[in-house]
Amino acid sequence: MNNSEWAESYFPIYTADSIQSLYSTSTMPIHRIHENLTVLMAVASGKGSLHLVDHMYELTDSMVILIPANSEAVIKADLMYPLHMYTLTIRTHEQTRSLPVGAMGRSSVLASGTSIQLFPYEPAIAVQLEELYIHRLPGNEVRHMRNQILFHQVLMSLLERMEARYAASEQPSMERSITYMENHFSEKITTEGLSEIAGVSRSHYSILFKQLTGFSPNEYLSRLRVHRAKELLISGTASLREIALKVGYKDEFYLSRRFKQQTGESPSGYTRRRPFQRVAVWCAPYASHMMLLGLEPTIIISESSEYVSTEGMPSPQTIRFIHSDSSPELVKSVLLDADIELVIAANLHLSLNGLSSDRLRSVAPIAEIAWMELGWKEHLRFIAQAIQRSEQAEQWLADFEEEEHQAREAIQQTELVNETLTILVIKPDTLQIYGIRNVGYVMYHSLGLRPPAKIAQEIQRFGDQFHSASIQLSELQDYEGTRMLVIVFPDEKGSKAHSESIFNSEYWKGLEAVKQNRIVHLEQEEWIPYNPVSIRLQLGRALSLWTGIQ
Repeated sequence: MNNSEWAESYFPIYTADSIQSLYSTSTMPIHRIHENLTVLMAVASGKGSLHLVDHMYELTDSMVILIPANSEAVIKADLMYPLHMYTLTIRTHEQTRSLPVGAMGRSSVLASGTSIQLFPYEPAIAVQLEELYIHRLPGNEVRHMRNQILFHQVLMSLLERMEARYAASEQPSMERSITYMENHFSEKITTEGLSEIAGVSRSHYSILFKQLTGFSPNEYLSRLRVHRAKELLISGTASLREIALKVGYKDEFYLSRRFKQQTGESPSGYTRRRPFQRVAVWCAPYASHMMLLGLEPTIIISESSEYVSTEGMPSPQTIRFIHSDSSPELVKSVLLDADIELVIAANLHLSLNGLSSDRLRSVAPIAEIAWMELGWKEHLRFIAQAIQRSEQAEQWLADFEEEEHQAREAIQQTELVNETLTILVIKPDTLQIYGIRNVGYVMYHSLGLRPPAKIAQEIQRFGDQFHSASIQLSELQDYEGTRMLVIVFPDEKGSKAHSESIFNSEYWKGLEAVKQNRIVHLEQEEWIPYNPVSIRLQLGRALSLWTGIQ
């Protein structure tokens, strides 16, 4: 996209750092692995065990194991069945050459995890690692290229299996018990009760729980309670005693003790220490709000990489981008690795991806922001309050409202004051009339232009919540204004051919605005982003558009 308000995001590049062949026998029964890179292990033959932290995993023929970076692992052979393994270290490189300024990195599913991944029987991958080892020193470029292809085939196989695993959820009973804890953390919770929900023994439950979450049940419960306490402290809506009771502690003294154990500071120290430095936002426009307030988000979780990077705004330096379709496990892993202090998210966006504040709270406190219920100005105020930058937000809004006033006065000198304006959006599968959000905010609110009567009624009824109305082609005349703005969304292949059926229809040709040549086509990238800086840019574009049209 050739627009400064949009940024691309890029996955890292994978390379094979080294590959080794390990034999564990009676004379050399133990191997130690401590790499700062992700390690892929495949059992070629034999039996043994893998010891990682306080867990032991049995190794069998054709088993494949993915070990997170910076893990200390010990391999022990079964003396009756000598163990032969291949280990491949995987390095990731950030893309840096020929990238647009401010381009964001995307997290690697393979290399960003914090938990071990076991694949019980993958003979094809084991054979592929053996071939990579045999040809680790290629004699010609053809073999080198074959190695590259083979390496990426291995990675693709792993990614496909990991995605299938996340979708299927191999531990439904354990997941139910964890969900119960997340939904009832303010009540009395016991490991015995949780193990009953999971249908496993108490001792086995604790082991499985740590494998799934990285925490013991007590640690996880404490994180849920302390993070909820942080949320209430940020909002400033309750006393410390009220907060203690709300999160499941008997009094404020016990809360303070637990709070300090987990964070190293008291609740009062926490409120004094803010503002935050490491914040994640779920929905790209919130990143623009934060950057406007002088704080670059650490992580953006979104289905698009929209953000503002324009004149007068610093370009992002270290933002990581995670697609919102990523598995909950990956999202949690990346947030934990980044030591996120606060997640700003709307439950609407979380629920679209099968998540909720309850499910994310173990990672960090959640500042819940309403999406459709609030307009962009209220979004800015909410985020500013959460990160303690309200004064900056109010000053910016005051300056912008003065710009709106001046722009509205300029429009009053044009013939537009006697006309009505329709905003038509053509998507591959629907036809929409836009309301008071996105481009509609600038046209109807900032400039004070009049919408057609049917749209005016909806704006009066729903206010900032009225985004758009889907209509049939035959209804176009009911929403016709004396002027029309048209935005065509391309399909997934980038084509806008679907709009031709609209423009060639008798319904379109019969509109007075079409007959009078009062149609203006706008670009999606310039008029759809809904955040403070984009709205400000749209105001300037709109003023230039209308004052230049006679």
